[in-house]
Amino acid sequence: MKRIALGVEYAGDAFVGWQSQPGGGAVQDALEGALRAICAHPVRVHCAGRTDAGVHATAQVVHFDTSAERARGAWVRGVNALLPPAVVVRWAVEVDQNFHARYRACARRYRYILHNAPVRPALLARRVGWFHAPLDVARMAEAAACLVGRHDFSAFRAAGCQAKTPVRNMYEVSVVRSGAFIVFDFHADGFLHHMIRNLVGALCYVGKGRHPVGWMADLLASRDRSRGAPTFSPDGLYLCGVDYPSCWPLPGDGRIIALPQLPLL
Repeated sequence: MKRIALGVEYAGDAFVGWQSQPGGGAVQDALEGALRAICAHPVRVHCAGRTDAGVHATAQVVHFDTSAERARGAWVRGVNALLPPAVVVRWAVEVDQNFHARYRACARRYRYILHNAPVRPALLARRVGWFHAPLDVARMAEAAACLVGRHDFSAFRAAGCQAKTPVRNMYEVSVVRSGAFIVFDFHADGFLHHMIRNLVGALCYVGKGRHPVGWMADLLASRDRSRGAPTFSPDGLYLCGVDYPSCWPLPGDGRIIALPQLPLL
């Protein structure tokens, strides 16, 4: 059996999420169906990070095992010919059996793109989030600084989160404005269920003046989800990077990053 790693991009609004569902409609269902046709045997794929319905990916990494002998191009062009338009394989490499898309990942990167304007964006519907009230990005960036480091992120964890521990190492956080858009970038060793959407919601509370800058640190220290903001929309959230040790022949020497760009600009 050979192990193949793939880089996958998808528009999350076209699916019910990453994880396979009994009735189909998940990214995993579409990808496994296409791979089954190419391999001529059942295939199970494993991903770097399971995304919710509506969450997009520009740098999802998956792996699967196969006994099929195929040219590398078959794992890209051949699979893409069988996939729906909203998902595509960007690259494929053969890796050894020690590689695992999820458990060998050292860190992950997410970007949230928010349209901050009085009227919602029709042409970018479901590709960006939207917040109607003016937001002070300088205050938001200052508030976000407290998130860097090793913390218990229980205050930003979904009630149904199945992670064994709420402690995560946040390596980088940035909040910057580009015209009518605000771009949030997060880089950590892992993320809890709804963690980023809850962080964005809390930062918007600071940005619109509902809470002072120091409230973000107080909320983090409280470990109390009930004190935070409502979970933000998934529309503008993108899984855009996964880091691995450099011992495998992966793109970017294991630092797989594909930052989504602001569209139509």
